Amino acid sequence: MGERKSARDEEFQAFVIGRWPRLMRTAFLLTGEQHAAEDLVQSTLEKTFVAWRRVGSADDPEAYVRRVMINAHARRHRRKLREFLAPKDDTGLAHEVADTGDRISQADDRNALLKALAQLPPRQREAVVLRYWEDLTESQAAEAMGCSVGAVKSNAAKGIAKLRAVPGLAETLTCGGRK
Repeated sequence: MGERKSARDEEFQAFVIGRWPRLMRTAFLLTGEQHAAEDLVQSTLEKTFVAWRRVGSADDPEAYVRRVMINAHARRHRRKLREFLAPKDDTGLAHEVADTGDRISQADDRNALLKALAQLPPRQREAVVLRYWEDLTESQAAEAMGCSVGAVKSNAAKGIAKLRAVPGLAETLTCGGRK
């Protein structure tokens, strides 16, 4: 029994080490604040660890963890917690370093993009983040958000349209014509 538990712990640890940057990026884009993102990822991983035997043997453990994260974020939003994607004073905060080739790192003005993203309603923000930053398919995003593919399409399209309407931001968005 102890060896099995140790192997499970090691498997979970390897998962966390391998996925931490991506989970943090997703959480940051959802919450808009480094500390809130860290809290969201850690609470997600706490819930996931408890069920790791089932999660680790699933076809796509990362999709399961992402769904737990989206649900946790949605619960926080329902409680009317305020979120800020661009804090007024970000001195002393550790800034996220984007992955090489990440679409967000290609934006000319990241702060403008984050501020515009903060203005989107939560479901539109989730759809845009999952579809365009996480590069999930519509069905994967629908599964993560717990909604239909049509709802993902609609929310993503509305979100991108709102982002394109922001003056000076439209030319930095390249995700409308997915390749």
